[in-house]
Amino acid sequence: MTIHPSTPIPAGWDQRLLRPGMADFDRSRVVWNGMIDRMPVAILPCRTTDDIRSGILWAAAQGLPVSIKAGGHNVAGHAVGAGSLMLDLSPMRGVTVDPAARTAWVEGGALWQDVDRATQAHGLATPGGLISETGVAGLTLSGGVGWLRSRHGLTVDNLLAAEVVTAQGDIVLTDATHHPDLFWALRGGGGNFGVVSRFCFALHPFGPEVMFCAPIYPASAGAGPIRVWRDFVTRHADVLGSLVEFSTVPESPDYDSAYWGQRCYTIAAVYAGDAAEGETLVAHLRDLGPKVADFSGRMAYCDVQTLFDPLFPTGQYRCYWKSHLMADLSDEMIDEGLANAVANPSDKSISSFWNFGGATARVPAEATAFGDRSFRWMYSLDSVWADPAEDDLVRDWTRAAWTRFRRHAMQGRMYLNFPGLDEDGQDLTRRAHGASYDRLARIKGKWDPGNMFRFNQNILPES
Repeated sequence: MTIHPSTPIPAGWDQRLLRPGMADFDRSRVVWNGMIDRMPVAILPCRTTDDIRSGILWAAAQGLPVSIKAGGHNVAGHAVGAGSLMLDLSPMRGVTVDPAARTAWVEGGALWQDVDRATQAHGLATPGGLISETGVAGLTLSGGVGWLRSRHGLTVDNLLAAEVVTAQGDIVLTDATHHPDLFWALRGGGGNFGVVSRFCFALHPFGPEVMFCAPIYPASAGAGPIRVWRDFVTRHADVLGSLVEFSTVPESPDYDSAYWGQRCYTIAAVYAGDAAEGETLVAHLRDLGPKVADFSGRMAYCDVQTLFDPLFPTGQYRCYWKSHLMADLSDEMIDEGLANAVANPSDKSISSFWNFGGATARVPAEATAFGDRSFRWMYSLDSVWADPAEDDLVRDWTRAAWTRFRRHAMQGRMYLNFPGLDEDGQDLTRRAHGASYDRLARIKGKWDPGNMFRFNQNILPES
């Protein structure tokens, strides 16, 4: 669909509404995953909540669906919808901290680096992601997994309120007592229910100096260190947010040249407390055999949040990420994860085992749309490559490895921020939400009966 030349443009949009052929159109539709090349009908950069509202009303009058770009970091590229009016919230990055109340109001286009800088100025933090350029909105609405999950849970567990622009153009404030059905759905149900223009998060004393653990072992060391890690973080799930990340040693002076090009794994962890205490605790994980390198040490929390940024430059690589949530992590599963890491056809790919438990597990299943918290581990296959000619090779290999590993997963549960290219559609969404899905469909039917917001892990509205 295209906009007819006679279609009236609302006052004040003349210099901002971007259409194909205009100078900034292609730049604005670029998202993080370089595989995504979709053409919205038009793009509206939004500076205020009223901009979002007028955009929604205009799209409704034209019969256009709406896609929403905040950070644009979702691997499936949901930020840009073909044939949609794309609302670009990236100009809305304001963060307002109340250090006395330990809360922060965050605009819908903010990145986690914006939140971390503003909150760390007061020695406070809220659980975010592991990459500073990730958008707050996308990460939050599907759960939000970060370093602080051991002591403070998922990002959605720290969401206190949200300002939402609905499909009808209403601006509503939702929290535990105002529109509680919508508030429940936002905490794990994705971008199905409206455009969140502002988030309010609870903050916790943390930093600025933290302990980051990051010894790197060669894959040739075998699974022994990973099994030690599994048992260790199980005992310390209340204070350690951790993962084992498989990757390839780069050709860099930071690494022994004898290991360049070899597969390896990093035992990465952040201690959710005093840095000196954390340094003592994680020392055991740093001495499990010969190492490629060790980047452990005390550092600023904001610096920790940027360590993985160079792996994922916006728009430069092609990506296909899938995940499983599991109740346990057996020796067999560890062996399979290690074998997959060695066999991945792209040396830019990573894959990871993540620990959970702690504060994440203490939230009742019915409290949020994220649902059941009985999982204790996640396995993610995060394949990355540069050459479009390798699309089928790497994607098909990754999907096959993910399919084989599914026998270990909890009833099809997966983390919806790692959905592949969303090619599984409704089947993936239903399985991922499990028992929460029917309630989410009823709430979708109330707030977005026409499915205007469909560029997501879409929940069909119950009529």
